[in-house]
Amino acid sequence: MQSIICLKGGVTRNELYRFTHPLSVSMEAGEHLAIVGANASGKSLLVDTLLGKRPLKEGTLEYDFSPSATNTAYDNIKYIAFRDTYGAADANYYYQQRWNAHDQDDAPVVRDSLGETSNVQLRDELFELFAIEPMLDKKLILLSSGELRKFQLTKTLLTNPRVLVMDNPFIGLDAKTRDLLHDVLQRLTLKSSLQIILVLSMFDDIPDFITHVLPVKNRTCGKKVTRKEYFDNYQPNITQVFSEEKRKDLLNLEYSDQLYNSEEVVKLNNVSISYGDRTILKELNWTILRGQKWALSGENGAGKSTLLSLVCADNPQSYACDISLFGRKRGSGESIWEIKKHIGYVSPEMHRAYLKNLPTIDIVASGLHDSIGLYKKPRPEQMSACEWWMDIFGILSLKDRPFLQLSSGEQRLVLLARAFVKDPELLILDEPLHGLDTRNRKKVKSIVEAFCERKDKTIIYVTHYENELPVSITDRLILKRNK
Repeated sequence: MQSIICLKGGVTRNELYRFTHPLSVSMEAGEHLAIVGANASGKSLLVDTLLGKRPLKEGTLEYDFSPSATNTAYDNIKYIAFRDTYGAADANYYYQQRWNAHDQDDAPVVRDSLGETSNVQLRDELFELFAIEPMLDKKLILLSSGELRKFQLTKTLLTNPRVLVMDNPFIGLDAKTRDLLHDVLQRLTLKSSLQIILVLSMFDDIPDFITHVLPVKNRTCGKKVTRKEYFDNYQPNITQVFSEEKRKDLLNLEYSDQLYNSEEVVKLNNVSISYGDRTILKELNWTILRGQKWALSGENGAGKSTLLSLVCADNPQSYACDISLFGRKRGSGESIWEIKKHIGYVSPEMHRAYLKNLPTIDIVASGLHDSIGLYKKPRPEQMSACEWWMDIFGILSLKDRPFLQLSSGEQRLVLLARAFVKDPELLILDEPLHGLDTRNRKKVKSIVEAFCERKDKTIIYVTHYENELPVSITDRLILKRNK
């Protein structure tokens, strides 16, 4: 049988990237693999080793990509990593850049970034699937996280790879697009020589076109098994993930003596936002009262992140709109930094922008001052609060680790602790469970549920998964594109 990828007895030169045992992994012709494991289990390390990104000290790594014209991994394997969900952020990208028109002049547009292809049928199919036509003349920086995901998938599939590796491909996509992506991947596996490797953190998120599963745990790669065998024998038994003791500690957390007492937390009056000839929000009226728990939803590109950027004052257009926060009208003299002290926020855009390789506890502490990076030394009692919240999220042991050396799931937990560290009156969670494994998703949901039980806490929660919403949701706002 043809082995597309064959790794035998692999041990990387660099000890930082080694597994507990030499790696022996193969992908045979016709197979489609799911690499499944918890956050920080070693899934991305395994992929990097299979792709030849980690030179070997021992063992062999061989490829056979026939009928492809070349036999190099570079030409035949395309990898969409977790951060690609949010676009190719680099050192020149900053958090609010998407909302600042004067910093978008040199940004490329979708049309020029997709590349050329001779497979017109595939291009047309992908354009229809992901609704690419309306995006063609948009600047990449203006795409929502869901639209960026569609762009990355289209661009990669147009290169006609022999092997396509995707890290959590369904996150960030609305329900309709998730189903469509599943269908198009299944059709591609039937119609071409394309083989697929999915890297998954959710154990129950394995599509039915996957033939085999590679379980990874604590930097140990298990035996490759069929999809059926995995579901029959390998499903984890996850029970309590958030102790009753920690839940009581959270419920009994002392309140600040500097709280706002306005009944209206957010008030948008007839708000419209446009970029050029594109209308994102049109005459929106929205009032959030103290203690309400709102679910904000809508298809990719409907304007959810733009709306939240107005609430958080990250969007310059907010100053031209009739917006009040905690009963104070924007532009009436109150410093936005004073208002931000009462808001906790996490989002895909924030994860994309956070490229600071600081100790993890400093990342959490940056939430005290709403900065990307830590520029003011916290007081001892503030550092104690950072450690307390890290312990709540189960990441206290990571406090001295550099942020960029963490797995994507660990990074997300750190950014969540950053959002909670002020014990905010208004908590805004935009796709908070992106990239988290099944255990951590349950833990974070339990933490949010406990937080919602506390007096006068107000929440805006964004997700494309109905089962991720807290049970305490009281109200809903559904945005529709261009409406």
